[in-house]
Amino acid sequence: METIENDSLKITIETLGAEPRSIFAKERQQEYLWQGAPEWWPRRAPVLFPIVGKLNNNAYRVNGKVFSLPQHGFARDNEFTVGERRAKAIEFVLKTGPELLQKYPFPFELKIGYSVEGPTLHVRYEVGNKGSQPMYFSIGAHPGFALQSGESLSDYYVEFEKTETLDRHLLDGGLFNGKTERVITNERVLSLNSDLFMKDALVFKWIQSTWLYLRSRKSNYSIKFSYPDFPYFGIWSKPRATFLCLEPWCGMADSKGFEGEFKAKEGIQMLEAGMTFHRSFSIEIT
Repeated sequence: METIENDSLKITIETLGAEPRSIFAKERQQEYLWQGAPEWWPRRAPVLFPIVGKLNNNAYRVNGKVFSLPQHGFARDNEFTVGERRAKAIEFVLKTGPELLQKYPFPFELKIGYSVEGPTLHVRYEVGNKGSQPMYFSIGAHPGFALQSGESLSDYYVEFEKTETLDRHLLDGGLFNGKTERVITNERVLSLNSDLFMKDALVFKWIQSTWLYLRSRKSNYSIKFSYPDFPYFGIWSKPRATFLCLEPWCGMADSKGFEGEFKAKEGIQMLEAGMTFHRSFSIEIT
């Protein structure tokens, strides 16, 4: 377990999956990250790589050869090594090995950086193509935020940067079924409640806003979540649960019945040999 901190925040991160385990606001003496519970959701903030979401039949095809990956890929279940480290910043590294090449035939290096600046946690993703051919992948974040004690989802709302008209893309067994439902029309505020998640996550494509607030109507709870350059966004909880996940993605789950090549998958990222892909997001306790 590794820790970085400043006067405002103390962040604890596990080398398994390079997964944050705690976002603790010192002045408020409050934990903001969901602490996991088997009956609801045991994880806290997994990294999704080299896929986001679920594959049709848990399978994908590269040049006609079939490979298998579990939902959200393997990064969250692999040990990272600690790279560059300072008092207020740390980097975790996962590299291709023989075992991973059996699951994912693209040599890669994944670096995940965490740093604190005032009341803000910055998260950086860096994917390097270490092979001689183009590499195809997806990557995303899945942090769960703990609601205030005594509060429920219906006490919370999401306030977007821009006025949005958003359709949720519906999932059936973790796969998109081609159907949508309108969630908001020309509004900035999405009111939350347990009923929203009876049909799984809210998944939005090409959202206009690059940041949003998660706020409570009953308390001073407020988080600013910034996610520039992530074209897809998920919001997820479970009915009557006391957490909410805010999920910026570069990639998507499969549609039902999809059996095409991996490179034809919706939202897939292509990285040329020797090149590096960068994305970042931030969490500010406001």
